[in-house]
Amino acid sequence: MQRRNFIKKSSLGTAAAVAFPTIVPSTVFGKNAPSNKINIGQIGCGRIARGHDIHDTIRFDAARYIAVCDLDSKRMNDAKVLVDGFYKDKTGKANYMDTRMYGDYCEMLLNKDIDAVVISTPDHWHSQPAMEAAIAGKDIYLQKPTSLTVKEGQQLRKVVQDNNVILQVGTQQRAMQQFRVAAELVRNGRIGKIHTVKIGLPGDPAGPIATTMPVPRNLNFDMWMGSTPEVPYTEIGVHPQDDYSRPGWLRNRSYGAGMITGWGQHHYDSAAWGMNTELTGPVSVEALAEFPKSGLWNVHGDFFVKHEYDNDISVYTSGGYTNGIEYIGDDGWIFVSRGDYTASASDPVDKEKSSQALNASDPTILESVIEDNEIHLEKIDDQHGNWLACVKSRKAPISPIEKGHKACTVCLISDIAMQFSRKLNWDPKNEWFINDPEANAMLERTQRKSYGTNNIKT
Repeated sequence: MQRRNFIKKSSLGTAAAVAFPTIVPSTVFGKNAPSNKINIGQIGCGRIARGHDIHDTIRFDAARYIAVCDLDSKRMNDAKVLVDGFYKDKTGKANYMDTRMYGDYCEMLLNKDIDAVVISTPDHWHSQPAMEAAIAGKDIYLQKPTSLTVKEGQQLRKVVQDNNVILQVGTQQRAMQQFRVAAELVRNGRIGKIHTVKIGLPGDPAGPIATTMPVPRNLNFDMWMGSTPEVPYTEIGVHPQDDYSRPGWLRNRSYGAGMITGWGQHHYDSAAWGMNTELTGPVSVEALAEFPKSGLWNVHGDFFVKHEYDNDISVYTSGGYTNGIEYIGDDGWIFVSRGDYTASASDPVDKEKSSQALNASDPTILESVIEDNEIHLEKIDDQHGNWLACVKSRKAPISPIEKGHKACTVCLISDIAMQFSRKLNWDPKNEWFINDPEANAMLERTQRKSYGTNNIKT
C-alpha cells in the first residue's frame, strides 16, 4: 500500500467497518463499552512480540487482542495461534477468538474496531507505523528505540501531540522498583551532589560473510527493508526462519545502531530519571568505537562515549563497566541494574556480572526513607499495564513520547559521535549540533521512495 494513499483509504475503511462490524470498539461507548475492553492489534510478531509485548499485554483483563500483523506470514500465523490459544485456555472455548491477520499494517489501521496497537517491529520500522497509527487515532505501545534518526523522532513527537493519542515507549525499567528507588535517592540528595554517571552497556560482535539467498516466499522483503537501501536478501541479515532467536538485523547499521540504541535507550532513560534531565539532554558528546572490518554486521563493538550536561554532570558509557547505571556524588555512589531480569532468552547480558539489582557505597543509603515533603517519582508496577490504564484515563503514561524521544536522541547522537574523532557540541533545545553541518547531516537519512516518515501526509 502506498503511504500517500493511507488517509484516503482510511476514509473508505470507515464505510466498510460500518457495513460489516465485528467487535465494537471501546471508543464508541467510552466507559460504557461492552466489557470495557481495549481492542488491540499487534504490529510485528517476532522475538520481542512473542516473548515480551504480547504476553505482557494480553494478560491484563482490560486488553483484548483481535488482530496481528507481520510481513513474514509464518510469524503472523504463529502469532494468531498464540493469541487464539491464550483465549482458548482462558475461557475454555475453542473458538472464543479468531484473531484477524494482516500482511500490511496500513490495512490493519483501517479496522475501526481496533482501539490501540502494540508495535514490536525492527528499529527502522518504529516511527513510521507509530505516526500512521496516531493519524488513524490509535493509541500506541512502541518498542524502543523510538526512532532510527533524530528527525524521525521529531516527526513522531509532533504527530502524536497533534493527534492527542496515548503513546507509551517500552522503556520498562521505569516499572522496575530498583530503578525508581535509585532515582529517588539521587534526586533527594542521598549521595550529595552528583557529578558523574557511569553506564555499562555491551557492544556487538562482528559477523560472518553472508551469501545472498532467495527471498523466502513467506516474507515481503521489499516492505521489510522499508525506507532503508535495497540490498540482497540473506537470512542472517533479517531474522531466523525456523526459530525466534536473536535476529541479525540488530547488528546492521541500516536498521539500527547496535547496542547504543538497542539497550542504550533503557539506560539513558533511567539515568535521566535520576539526573532530572528527562526533557533536555547533553550539551556535548564525544566517542571512540571499534567497528567490524568485514562481515555483514557493522554496528559498533567496544566503545566509549562521554556526555556533558549543563548541570556539571558527566556521563560515561562503555562495555567496560558493569551493565547498569552508577550514580556518583560528593557523598557516595548508588549502582542499579536489572539484576536477574531478562526481556528475552537471548538478551546479550552476562548475568554473573549483572545479578545485583541495587547497591550503594553505604548500605544505609538504601534504607533511607523518602519523606512526604521530598521528591516522589511516579510508581507503577508494569509498563504495559500503565499504558492500558492511561488509554482508559487519557492521562500521560510514565514513558510518553516527549521523554522517549529525548532518551533516544542521546543514543543517536552517541552513534553519530562514533563516526567522528572530535567533540561535538549539542543544542538539546533545538536538537542540532552547533556549527557542525557535517554532523547535522547525520540527523536524518535518505529514505527509499514509497516508504519513510517523509512520505506521510500529516
